[in-house]
Amino acid sequence: MKISKFIDHTILKASATREDIKKLCDEAKEYGFYSVCVNGANVEYAFSQVKDSDVKVAAVVGFPLGAMATDVKVFEAKKAIEDGASEIDMVINVGALKDKDYELVENEIRRIKEAIGKNVLKVIIETCYLTDEEKIKACELAVNANADFVKTSTGFGTGGATFDDVELMKKAVGNKAKVKASGGVRDFETAKKYIELGAERLGTSSGIAIVTGAENEGSGY
Repeated sequence: MKISKFIDHTILKASATREDIKKLCDEAKEYGFYSVCVNGANVEYAFSQVKDSDVKVAAVVGFPLGAMATDVKVFEAKKAIEDGASEIDMVINVGALKDKDYELVENEIRRIKEAIGKNVLKVIIETCYLTDEEKIKACELAVNANADFVKTSTGFGTGGATFDDVELMKKAVGNKAKVKASGGVRDFETAKKYIELGAERLGTSSGIAIVTGAENEGSGY
């Protein structure tokens, strides 16, 4: 599988303009990225730009803090799907996880998954704020709630993906969910290592550099 098909081509900064979104979508089509990942307000426009291609639209929910009411996150996810997204990247309630309020965390993930049905749900656990035990627990809760992916980071926290975290998360979910590495994936060698560790998707704004790096190496990726 080509490395481009692992990439969610991402722009989530507050200052992203319509022109930025169009450029993102054009690049995703040109390089064959799996999806574009955008904020909710940009989903409908992004979908209009990629609907005649293989590129999917992923939308973030409860982003970037995860500290919104569950009902609000569920509504946000439904709205994104209505607007053309086929994948949702939601942020867990990190504080609730640290409080050991596992019922809240799992129920929230489950309600969002039920709301979006067959569409893909990725659960951002924001590893930079968690102990290894909490990371494992978050992965277990996501699996219990029928999530499709667990994801390392928003890219807006104090740190992004690490090799150790991806390895830990892959071990925690086994074959019951997939792993997405996100935050700080900027070059081909790093991307390749994450894939070798079991990541099946990469969230990055450096997709072109990654693909170009693969081509320069004459890599099979």
